[in-house]
Amino acid sequence: MRSYDTNVVIHVAEELNDDQIYGIQQELAGVSGLVSACVHERTRHLWIIDYDPRQVRSGQLLQHIRDNGLHAELIGGV
Repeated sequence: MRSYDTNVVIHVAEELNDDQIYGIQQELAGVSGLVSACVHERTRHLWIIDYDPRQVRSGQLLQHIRDNGLHAELIGGV
């Protein structure tokens, strides 16, 4: 992670299968300023998103996930 990158945790209420997770990750990959969007196998409802706050805001990333019809909320960032 570069020194100007930050991260946020987003909680997704729905249970997502691998294809759904992959699809959302692919969509997020097109967002300017996104560095990575990761989901751990055991905590699939928690997304850790690394991004450049100079290019995109955490709320915009949250909205991209919500635009997929999911119920999601910001948990926190560092």
